[in-house]
Amino acid sequence: MFETLTDRLSTTLAQLRGRGRLTETNIKDALREVRMALLEADVALPVVRDFVERVRERAVGQDVLKSLSPGQEVIRIVRDELTRLMGEASEALDLRVAPPAVLLVAGLQGAGKTTTVAKLARWLMENGTKAVLVASCDVHRPAAIKQLEILAAEVGAVFFPSDPSQDPVAIAKAAIAHAQRQFYDVVILDTAGRLHVDEAMMAEVRRVHAAASPVETLFVVDAMSGQDAATVAKAFDQVLPLTGVILTKADGDARGGAALSVRQVTGKPLKFIGVGEKTDALQAFHPERMASRILGMGDVLSLIEDAEQKVDRDKAEKLVKKLNKGKGFDLEDFAEQLDQMREMGGMAAMLDKLPGGAALPPGVKAQVGDQELKRMHAIIGSMTRQERLHPAIIKGSRKRRIATGSGNQVQDVNRLLKQFVQMQKMMKRMKKKGGLMRLMQGIKGGMPPGMPG
Repeated sequence: MFETLTDRLSTTLAQLRGRGRLTETNIKDALREVRMALLEADVALPVVRDFVERVRERAVGQDVLKSLSPGQEVIRIVRDELTRLMGEASEALDLRVAPPAVLLVAGLQGAGKTTTVAKLARWLMENGTKAVLVASCDVHRPAAIKQLEILAAEVGAVFFPSDPSQDPVAIAKAAIAHAQRQFYDVVILDTAGRLHVDEAMMAEVRRVHAAASPVETLFVVDAMSGQDAATVAKAFDQVLPLTGVILTKADGDARGGAALSVRQVTGKPLKFIGVGEKTDALQAFHPERMASRILGMGDVLSLIEDAEQKVDRDKAEKLVKKLNKGKGFDLEDFAEQLDQMREMGGMAAMLDKLPGGAALPPGVKAQVGDQELKRMHAIIGSMTRQERLHPAIIKGSRKRRIATGSGNQVQDVNRLLKQFVQMQKMMKRMKKKGGLMRLMQGIKGGMPPGMPG
């Protein structure tokens, strides 16, 4: 998300950064570019106007114009205003009630609502909530109940059975009563969606809301709809008291207009963003981190959190011990590292969270995308165990056999071996500089593997 906006803003603000002195004319020209960049990102026009005016008022102040590095000051102001636009700080779910805390999830059909219910259940369980019950009050869409049942099993949440012949209010009441008897911490209610906000839909979801008295009423909206996402959320909020918004399919939206418009248009916080189809692809929304990513400054904190949650510490510690004993880094170790990258969303997702990573050319990112990781895995999988343990023996005829077996070309095998050698050299350098010992201490001390202390 935000690729186009990041490119435009980074170029515009870089021109300011290099100037020793700023004038109101410099700033006016830069803000014209910022305005165009936001409009191209499909940010709502009133939001753009307000944002640009706030930046202008602060940027032409004497403190900025007389600063030793005025360009840097303007960039800081833009970052601060982007953060304010998206909500200042992350707003967590309010679960401070006698259990079970009831969460009601609503939204239009096709926004990914049912999948989001499962993602949310998984996120809660991975972040300290012990027992989560999910129930479908969607008696209109064919197979909606079955879909949630399958997803609940996948994420390890308990599914409360319901039937299309039942009244949605009766389902909600029965699910909450069951959760109270069985001491569940959270109940998540999935409600029916429609193709647009209509009175029949609103009447039904209002009845469910009144019966359930949820502590959180979350509206799920598709990021691909741009500023329309904020408009729809506002219309929904006028008839149902929303407490927050979940933006889905953010990984497929290169513009980012929805994320930048939702808070100001609706007055409701953006609490989560969905960044992929997998059930672990839901992230708590942090405005300050997103502002840094938009400006190409990276998001190292989120990268660390991903590592803490998704990197296998046992495997990382085993690799450190192996290398410290003098055993070499082989292709089986390399394959495990590829697995760890894939768990963290792939190398391209990791690059976006590193400072400057978002500014890399698309061709470079494509070389480390999911397809490339799959290709590399297939190549290693076509090798014999002897070849994986002793890569030096892989010569001409072996390369041809491996390429044919994995459905690739010999040059693909050569490229993988070159990347492996680079990783091998990096591991040796870390060992010489004591980095592996720091890594091992970090793993034992609770730091994310791969982040030397």
